[in-house]
Amino acid sequence: MARLRFDGGVSTNMQKVLILWDIDGTILHSTGAGMRALQRALDEVFGVQGTFEGIDFAGRTDPAIIRQIFKRFGIEASPENFSRYIDGYIAALPSVLAQSDSRILPGAADLIRQAAADPGVAQGLLTGNLRRGARTKLGHHGLWDFFPIGAFADDSEVRNELGPFALERARRHWGRDFPAGSVWIVGDTPHDIACARAFGGRALAVATGGSRVSDLAGHNPDAVLETLSDAAAFWGAIRP
Repeated sequence: MARLRFDGGVSTNMQKVLILWDIDGTILHSTGAGMRALQRALDEVFGVQGTFEGIDFAGRTDPAIIRQIFKRFGIEASPENFSRYIDGYIAALPSVLAQSDSRILPGAADLIRQAAADPGVAQGLLTGNLRRGARTKLGHHGLWDFFPIGAFADDSEVRNELGPFALERARRHWGRDFPAGSVWIVGDTPHDIACARAFGGRALAVATGGSRVSDLAGHNPDAVLETLSDAAAFWGAIRP
């Protein structure tokens, strides 16, 4: 039986597509709230103040960012220090978000809701955020409950290792396997493209973070968009 597509066409292909969303720079801009929460936690947990200038945040997992911060300020990267710092960061994040201009990027919420309503689409998260941070950021905007599964920085500090975690959780949740060719990572950095390639998935890159369309295209994603505002272009790439 045919089903309606959101671009107004009709598709007879009932095979599920799995979309795995990045968060920062793709779904939302927190306008530096995460960085400010990390700075507040650094002061409150370790009594250290300083700049994060030069630390690479884009496309990195939270633990990888924290490791850079510890190196910058001479803090031992012990499990205990990671745990204390992460707890401090998560505690600081809600109030910092409330005081920030954090916003959903154009078109993202509409696409997420469309995917949730489409029986031919499954969606989850694949993000460098820790799970508690992802829940706080998305929950702030009322979007957390749209994602029944995800892979997070709690699973691995290495972003390219997150794909199998997401696929296994998707298999358990939906009771079926998702072939790599039907799995899309939607993200705003070359790291998202590399992560998709690491498990044989497909990549839709969107230039809503720090990378331009030309920069992203140079990493050979399966599709690249300026923004997520054009639903027809998005679904046309994922379900041509």
